[in-house]
Amino acid sequence: MYSTIKDFVIQKRFNQHKLNEQVSADNTVTTCKRVEVEATDFLDKEEYEEDEKKLENEIVWVNVVIFSILHIAALYGGYLLLFSAKWQTLLFTYFLSVVGGVLGIAAGAHRLWSHRSYKAKLPLRILLMIANTLAWQNSLYEWARDHRVHHKFGETNADPHNSRRGFFFSHVGWLLVKKHPDVKAKGSMLDMSDLLADPVIRFQKQYYTPLAMIFCFILPTVVPAICWSESYWVAFFGPAIGRLVLTLNATWMINSFAHMWGNKPYDKYIAPTESKLVTFFTLGEGWHNYHHTFPQDYRSGELGGKRANLTTLLIDFFFLLGQVYDRKTVSDEHVLKRSKRTGDGSHARVK
Repeated sequence: MYSTIKDFVIQKRFNQHKLNEQVSADNTVTTCKRVEVEATDFLDKEEYEEDEKKLENEIVWVNVVIFSILHIAALYGGYLLLFSAKWQTLLFTYFLSVVGGVLGIAAGAHRLWSHRSYKAKLPLRILLMIANTLAWQNSLYEWARDHRVHHKFGETNADPHNSRRGFFFSHVGWLLVKKHPDVKAKGSMLDMSDLLADPVIRFQKQYYTPLAMIFCFILPTVVPAICWSESYWVAFFGPAIGRLVLTLNATWMINSFAHMWGNKPYDKYIAPTESKLVTFFTLGEGWHNYHHTFPQDYRSGELGGKRANLTTLLIDFFFLLGQVYDRKTVSDEHVLKRSKRTGDGSHARVK
């Protein structure tokens, strides 16, 4: 165990620096090397103590009220779905959850725009943008920016949902308090020009609020009422609010559960883990130790066996339709080498 957060951060960055040197010399990986650690990233004693003082949370009460109301309304929505909703409404709610969570967040905001692990043609990018708006997790630009900061400065004060600040903070608390100054400072250093060069990103960013009202709240309420005569009351609290909160918490589980509990077959020096629980609730996004070790891999996990990964299957489906190209992967040989070198010994082929 590490005696202080500072020791953890320094050891982690030292390990990443050494791994960069090894990966650079290994021709099995040709894309997306980890960013080199700069000397200025390390904290001296005075800076560390000052950072500790900054960790006092300044609560954003407006957000607390909004998320509290949403969760209470979602519980009521769950009751209506179980005891009042028509079967079509139940299926519609599940369908929207998959579209928003898997297509909008996992395939779109995460693997396409945050990591550039594959490329997509305009029709698919528009579809992914709409699905992302349905999920109501900030604009694609904001989501990708925060996620890139999370990867580059993971488990430090610059990480928006730093898991070392506790389970609640990494799950939802980070949205209820003001961001640590380091989050904004480090985030402003990242080059986001690739996102702003995409007209789909620019359009959603400019019109995000009205688009979110339409796709996240209005259409999920109106469609059941018009198409199969569901009551507007049930439709609003079920497919709209209940589905929204379900998708939010599924995404948040990756930031909390998958950074705290689970094995680390690829890199034991980082916080992210392989979590079957998260994989179950997110339909395949719980292979998080793999993802943080090989963020450039569009699959976001090893395939085969019982490793469910619906997002990868959908990306492959759109590849067959000609909408996806340039899918980046890491070779099995390199994955095995890395597991032997830095894993915790839990990988099936290492035991």
